[in-house]
Amino acid sequence: MSKLEQVNEAISTATANQFVTFTLGDEEYGIAILKVQEIIGYPGFTKIPNMPSFVKGVINLRGSVVPVIDLRLKFAMQEREYDTYTVIAILEVKEKVIGVIVDAVSDVITLKEDEMQPTPDFSSGVKVEFISGMGRKGDTLIILLDIDRVLSEGEIGMLSAA
Repeated sequence: MSKLEQVNEAISTATANQFVTFTLGDEEYGIAILKVQEIIGYPGFTKIPNMPSFVKGVINLRGSVVPVIDLRLKFAMQEREYDTYTVIAILEVKEKVIGVIVDAVSDVITLKEDEMQPTPDFSSGVKVEFISGMGRKGDTLIILLDIDRVLSEGEIGMLSAA
């Protein structure tokens, strides 16, 4: 069974405190599994003109048009060429379905209460409102994203219009 098949199987039997983990660069991130509908291989997309650079376009997902963003670009990280590990997480964000391109899916993990910590306190100039906390599995720190806060209301509206 492939990694994608394993993750999608875990998504279908999800419970609270479970997270789909993925990589962006050298960092590990997690999204609450209850926000994830499925993980798909990177199929390419149809570009939409006059969109911000992080909006890569739209895909046809079983007859539904789904806008796709590149999380690397949204987080002001260096763009990277897509490869065989690149996947799109299909998420529900503020009652809208969007695709999020990530470098690679890692796993589905369950975090106990003592393995989760609040977001660290940074200086006032650092935006961390979209980070819900930090998870710890062994020696690995996982940045837990509040996916509903990654995109602003205006950006969600713009994606809906696409």
